[in-house]
Amino acid sequence: MHKIFTLLLLALYSVAGFSQTNILSTNPIAEDIMLGNYDPANYPVQAGLNHPDVIVPAILANVSPDSLKEYLIKLSAFETRNTGSDTLSPVRGIGAARRWVYQKFQEASVASEGRLVTSYLQFDQNICSVGQHRNVFAVLPGLDETAEGIILIEAHLDSRCNSVCDTTCLAEGMEDNGSGTALVIELARVMSQLAFNHTIVFMATIGEEQGLHGADAFATYAVEKGIKIKAVLNNDIVGGIICGETSSAPSCPGLNHVDSTQVRMFSSGGFNSAHKQLSRFIKLQYEEELKDLVAVPMMLTVMSAEDRSGRGGDHIPFRQKGFPAMRFTSANEHGNANANDPDYHDRQHTSTDILGVDTDGDMILDSFFVDFNYLSRNAVINGVAAGMAAIGPVTPDFDAGKNGDSLYISITDPNAYGEYRVFVRTSSNDFDEIYTTNNLNVTVPKPSGVVIVSVASVDANGIESLFSKEVLPPNITATGEELDEQPQADFELFQNRPNPFDEATIISFMAHKASGYKAAFLTVSDMEGRVLKRLPVKIQQGMNEIVYHHGYNVTGVYAYSLVVDGKVVDTKRMVFAN
Repeated sequence: MHKIFTLLLLALYSVAGFSQTNILSTNPIAEDIMLGNYDPANYPVQAGLNHPDVIVPAILANVSPDSLKEYLIKLSAFETRNTGSDTLSPVRGIGAARRWVYQKFQEASVASEGRLVTSYLQFDQNICSVGQHRNVFAVLPGLDETAEGIILIEAHLDSRCNSVCDTTCLAEGMEDNGSGTALVIELARVMSQLAFNHTIVFMATIGEEQGLHGADAFATYAVEKGIKIKAVLNNDIVGGIICGETSSAPSCPGLNHVDSTQVRMFSSGGFNSAHKQLSRFIKLQYEEELKDLVAVPMMLTVMSAEDRSGRGGDHIPFRQKGFPAMRFTSANEHGNANANDPDYHDRQHTSTDILGVDTDGDMILDSFFVDFNYLSRNAVINGVAAGMAAIGPVTPDFDAGKNGDSLYISITDPNAYGEYRVFVRTSSNDFDEIYTTNNLNVTVPKPSGVVIVSVASVDANGIESLFSKEVLPPNITATGEELDEQPQADFELFQNRPNPFDEATIISFMAHKASGYKAAFLTVSDMEGRVLKRLPVKIQQGMNEIVYHHGYNVTGVYAYSLVVDGKVVDTKRMVFAN
């Protein structure tokens, strides 16, 4: 977790208790479904609705910008959704807002003949002097109660002004995070008309602005109850397209810049990260299942960092508890949330985070800060990715090695799917090559430099499993035996990934021997030799990685060096492109 974000959480804990207690689902049936203790026959559905040829067009056709606008108008009417705000008023505050979300889930349940099971996740914790809180969630039972792992689509419902516990200010929170909440409600409505092998959960959390507490409560609840989570798709600030004067790097170029065709995907880790692999899976589903069908193509950018610099979101508690999790965020944000700055003029975390303005004086909003078409496109991306993860096959295991110009991949598949994909990655967050094969043993060309390999199985409908772990293939002989060669050095410094890059990059090195060293660090210098950053490193045997945040709108060539016990092991160059 970033240092700034850690310090922010410590400050937030001064207005919130340190942990949740008495966590429970108010509807035991919802809990039983997530545990796999249910009979799918109790939730009948028309045959064939779990096929990609049905799911993808249905989500694309039925997600409605008009519905999203309607939800946001209603969310704005609650005036504030601060976690500590009124829970009793029927028209204002977090209580009225979460009861309305519950009602929308219930309406979707009625429309799907009771297939959507609605509940609150209740927990006790002192947040802004309120002792008990509730997330709202709805469970869509899978066709196969033995399919392990729910798919979670979520967003935080709560809003705020500058002070985290100010319950009197106007805090409509339209971009942050009415946009994400509207997306979740709309996908619950649309996807409850379809069918999936795995159970899908739609959730609106609270307490995010005070320290990610609602998400942490659900993640803790899942661990304590033994609920397995296959993937978490967090949506936070996903409807705005206009850049503010400020933004949390890496974000937009400058005031009033518009980007309506890109969405960023943040996730933790680099090499062998289940979270980055989830982001890559989402991007591949968009490119192969959706892109050719849409009127406005989108760019999905796999970001290096877990979140924007110094910021955090609801995907983090799930990652901390071992569940694959990522965050969608708009390419452009209107503000870096530093509302304490007297020169701050942006909307995020202020009373001006509203839906839009009336420019002609007729008392009707006609210029909007949330772009409903852009939000709709993000909802479709979410729905298709979650849907494919919920009907796809089981991830296989594999071994890999390299010899000269070839990579050898040996796949273990007890389910005998018969088709597989091999993913090869070198210097970026995306795959360089993807190979499709019907063989369990595959030979493919090896790119130069450091090579990272992962695999997926493919079912009869052409849908991939979630991607496997990543491996660095060792050198092997032509007979398949690993070469017993001692490395020429104790350390190998690798090229940063991605390169060129924007605000953050991953610097990695291999430690063939991890003991006997007193101190190690990475230095980043400009081309004149001035040291800009010194990053302490705790050496572990195998792959070591550091996420380096340099800053947005900083371009040029820089050098980075690995220094162990005062000696420079190696130096490489990296390029900042934005």
